[in-house]
Amino acid sequence: MLKRIDLTRDVQAHEAEYRAAIEAVCRETAFSGGRFADQFDEEFARYCGVAAASGVNNGTSALHLAMLACDIGPGDEVIVPANTYIATAWGVSYSGATPVFADCTADTWEIDPASVEARITPRTRAIIGVHLYGQPFDVASCRDIADRHGLHLVEDCAQAHGAAFEGQRTGSLCELGCFSFYPGKNLYAFGEGGAVTSNDTAAIDRINVWKNQGCRTRYYHEVIGYNYRLEGIQGAVLSVGLKHLDEWTARRRTIGRRYLSEITNPLFRMQAHPENTDPVFHLFEVQVPDPEDFLQYMAAHEVECNRHYPVPCHLQAAYRSLGYQPGDCPNAEQLAAHCATLPLFPEMTDEEAALVIALCNDYRR
Repeated sequence: MLKRIDLTRDVQAHEAEYRAAIEAVCRETAFSGGRFADQFDEEFARYCGVAAASGVNNGTSALHLAMLACDIGPGDEVIVPANTYIATAWGVSYSGATPVFADCTADTWEIDPASVEARITPRTRAIIGVHLYGQPFDVASCRDIADRHGLHLVEDCAQAHGAAFEGQRTGSLCELGCFSFYPGKNLYAFGEGGAVTSNDTAAIDRINVWKNQGCRTRYYHEVIGYNYRLEGIQGAVLSVGLKHLDEWTARRRTIGRRYLSEITNPLFRMQAHPENTDPVFHLFEVQVPDPEDFLQYMAAHEVECNRHYPVPCHLQAAYRSLGYQPGDCPNAEQLAAHCATLPLFPEMTDEEAALVIALCNDYRR
């Protein structure tokens, strides 16, 4: 079966590099933080075009620390997309603040600036935009809103390593950028990992203290901290992957653009990609009338597809107490009810991409 994503192909192709990197960490026993994690921070900051990066244990922790760096806390509100992975909202909740869910646009499926503006209250302190599926959100419009209302603007880049908005890479577009390196991301660890990026070195310095149990010097705790360090082995693995990221991204773009141009079945609705953006096709999401039927059809032809995300954040049971109802974010609800994710990963062959295209075009024909 053709998997939706198959990491074994990359691991096998670069096995010698990965093994050498892991063995170097083992020789120094630099397992928690340390030289290899610090080296990746420097490399990733350069890649994103920012002054500094701080590697952490996962992308959810990155979002939590970004909220702390913005001094977000109890009584505050932070506007987030209804259409995103739930971790975007977790970062807000962990800080004690309340996530306020905004709708997505009907075409790009990214956070809708008009919906953001409509949800601002005297308690609003920040906006988190998500570059969902690897497509940058409308940073310029959201920045204008944030500036006019005196709000922080944070970007969730968990699915958008290397994507660009108006020629500038994600992670450098807002006050703080939050990345995940979960297996399957465009840049991935052999386990968990994340990072916060910024041109605000003071903010990154605070994050470095928080993630390290509140310490600069061991056993001297300046603040209440967290155990959010990036592991040394993950830092070393990520440094290997970073060398190949541009190559992987180019291949993702080739396959994604083939899908966009060659899937012509009118049953499929595609995500829009404005000309001032350069997406990285972390996920290739489509809308179909009956996604479960489509997944069964593809599985019958030995092709794995799945869904991201069948329940929008505002309707999740975890946030039932906030009182949202169906119809509050109609575009996000439409997408959730009709979403399906096609296979797309850098090691896919041209023949496999052609198979996916042919099956999509033959669906219900």
